[in-house]
Amino acid sequence: MIRALYTAASGMSAQQANLDTVANNLANSGTAGFRARQMQFEDMIYQNLVTPGAADSQQTMSAGLQIGLGTKSTSSEMIMTQGTLNQTGNQYDLAIQGGGFFQVSKPDGTIEYTRAGNFTRNNQGTIVTEDGDTVLPAITVPQNATSVTISQYGVVTATIPGQTNPAQLGTIQLATFPNPEGLESVGSNLFQQSAASGNPITDTPGGNSGMGTLQQGYVENSNVDVVGEFVQMILAQRAYESNSKVVHVADDMYSQINNLVQ
Repeated sequence: MIRALYTAASGMSAQQANLDTVANNLANSGTAGFRARQMQFEDMIYQNLVTPGAADSQQTMSAGLQIGLGTKSTSSEMIMTQGTLNQTGNQYDLAIQGGGFFQVSKPDGTIEYTRAGNFTRNNQGTIVTEDGDTVLPAITVPQNATSVTISQYGVVTATIPGQTNPAQLGTIQLATFPNPEGLESVGSNLFQQSAASGNPITDTPGGNSGMGTLQQGYVENSNVDVVGEFVQMILAQRAYESNSKVVHVADDMYSQINNLVQ
């Protein structure tokens, strides 16, 4: 009974982490560029009451008698499917159709990555994120520019009064990773590279490295499947209830044994 108590408790703990993940996914179902996560589990060690392969007799071997000691959460896998595109009409908003990430520079100089392309222009004309982080390579739009065009290949041009041809201001570069699922989420729609993700590979949009292309005036929505998350929530709740029931049954059996001893 003691084994059953701890085994069921491990199942309850695992489903609590599962529900935490589902709750975060649902909370960010409206967050631009958000990537949903899915909890992964594995069974824990086994207690060998009879070792598999042990001799039952001179002619036979035992299939073994092993009792599992529960489960544990091992990782929260990032889902990298493309989110739908939402048209905003803002000339600085960008959506990536493909596997790339925007590069942004933090105030301390570190480079982080995002799929959220809801950009704006700061008081110096530099294209920045909503939090004021500079989009790389840094591109400054003249204050007197009447319109800005960003091509699907990342080329930024602006219409300047008095100039016949649009002025080319720079080219946005994207980054990708050998294993983008290994990126570390740090909040504010940003990711950091990790040992699991590998080093970034940078290129202009539309190349052969899988970056994808840009869509001006659009923002990528979260890739959370709300219906699927509700199904996962129900499954987590039922699994939690089942493990809770095991705790109650094991406790009743343990109580009966104590009563026999008394």
